Amino acid sequence: MASESKPSPDTGRYAARGVSASKGDVHAAVDKLDRGLFPLAFCKIVEDRLTGDPARCVVTHSDGSGTKALLAYLWWKETGDAAVFRGIAQDSIVMNIDDLLCVGVTKGVILSSTINRNARAIPGAILAELIEGTEEVLAMLRAQGFGIASGGGETADVGDLTPTLTVDSTATAILDRAAVVDAARVGPGLAIVGLASFGRASYETSENSGIGSNGLTSARHELLSKYYAEKYPETFDKATPAELAYCGPHRLGDPLPGSTLTVGQALLSPTRTYAPYVIRLLATLGVAKVRGMVHCSGGGQTKCRRFGTGVHFIKDNLFPTPPVFAEIARVSGTEPEEMHKVYNMGHRLEVFLDPADVPAALALAAELGIAARVVGRTEASTRPDRANHVTVIKDGQTLAYA
Repeated sequence: MASESKPSPDTGRYAARGVSASKGDVHAAVDKLDRGLFPLAFCKIVEDRLTGDPARCVVTHSDGSGTKALLAYLWWKETGDAAVFRGIAQDSIVMNIDDLLCVGVTKGVILSSTINRNARAIPGAILAELIEGTEEVLAMLRAQGFGIASGGGETADVGDLTPTLTVDSTATAILDRAAVVDAARVGPGLAIVGLASFGRASYETSENSGIGSNGLTSARHELLSKYYAEKYPETFDKATPAELAYCGPHRLGDPLPGSTLTVGQALLSPTRTYAPYVIRLLATLGVAKVRGMVHCSGGGQTKCRRFGTGVHFIKDNLFPTPPVFAEIARVSGTEPEEMHKVYNMGHRLEVFLDPADVPAALALAAELGIAARVVGRTEASTRPDRANHVTVIKDGQTLAYA
């Protein structure tokens, strides 16, 4: 017998650490602003005021590695290996460009990086790894056909603001309006193709746990032990309840159950980019057939709820839960409803297609060594107000998000 979960605001262990999965307060403020040329697109798109060409538009996106940088800090303090920060550079870049991919951007991107550090805690060797790591990732993206260049950036010594560091980026691109993938075209009758966040794609150098760069505040505290709270108090908010600060059983070097990775390797897996896939998908199917794409970052499996109109997103064929998420749930007792709202739970990119176009989309993923499957479908909203809502059916449970 399936159990029905009730929709809820930001509550639970994630919110208790001062983090919001839904960012309701942010959306309440931002949604009052002008939504741009394509109001329901995944990213805000505005007129091209750089060249004045009415056939083109501009997309700018800002994001970063979030608290994942603190995991790299812990790894470095414990091992002396500053090269771990190269993965953090990738996290910051991918969290931007994979959002841009969702509106069809595959070239002409300029990236600006911002590092805020406490100079007493973060030496030049770490800055060097971040800068060299950024160039390394940009070169990999160009080799895969994604057009991107560095526009420089800023490194600020702001010890009064941060005990350690933050690693952020801004990506800007000019795009033909005719090339925009507009998620307003997401409606009933579509297949939802999910692209795995775990495994090893052909363009990756090592196995990926699938963690990405969302939910790391809770992931870090749920999996790692009090040892880190006691030895590195600079790595967490003192307002966090003591019972929720580094309350897990593990050290970074412990084996992750069910995986070939250690706990530290799993948490620090660089965020996978889907750029090689999206480039091939758009070239094969064309923009018109790609009805929408959603980067399942903040909000996890509920992210899609913000796109399309009058849609019931039904996800009843998700990937088996990857080990890193299974272990978070096991050691913390976090309920499935919260897990699927905070973490990607196995796929971080969703492509919305007519069912006839699914075989081609799956074949392209296979060519790149990325697991992919139809994770669900879209139907007409069943709410009286026709608002979008999400139903996840997995492991005998029905999770409802309205």
